[in-house]
Amino acid sequence: MYQQFFKTRLMHIALYQPDIPPNTGTIIRMAACLDVHIHIIEPCGFPFGEKSFRRAGMDYIDQSKITRHQSWEDFLKIMGSHRIALLTTKAAEPYTEFEFKENDVLLLGRESAGVPDDVHARADARLLIPMTPETRSLNIAVSASMVLGEALRQTNQFPKAD
Repeated sequence: MYQQFFKTRLMHIALYQPDIPPNTGTIIRMAACLDVHIHIIEPCGFPFGEKSFRRAGMDYIDQSKITRHQSWEDFLKIMGSHRIALLTTKAAEPYTEFEFKENDVLLLGRESAGVPDDVHARADARLLIPMTPETRSLNIAVSASMVLGEALRQTNQFPKAD
């Protein structure tokens, strides 16, 4: 079932072991609004469920396309040919200079720790958001929205207005 859905959808967001429910809820809400599939790679740092996301996700949980994966390895098994673009502060390539493809997976790490070295190494691309030298990082939901917006723009995948 997962493999079939992964092949038929276009842009995806994958959250690696998220640990802040409101951020996850905000990303789920954004994905519902933009018709993007969300992958949650367990374990989460909180009990996964509607109650955790109620405030940030509001009533968009029912409109969301969410697939939960028990581990990084399980997630990789269904990846197929999808390219993983990791958003990380440890990258050299700005997302604004990256050429997105319509079936890319935007991977975001844990808010508290990012991703481990093996996940970092597995990514096909590592992208950063250019910031002033005095700052460290953006909120994960803000980062996801900035990069997803550019990816959807480049691939002409924004939902069409009626």
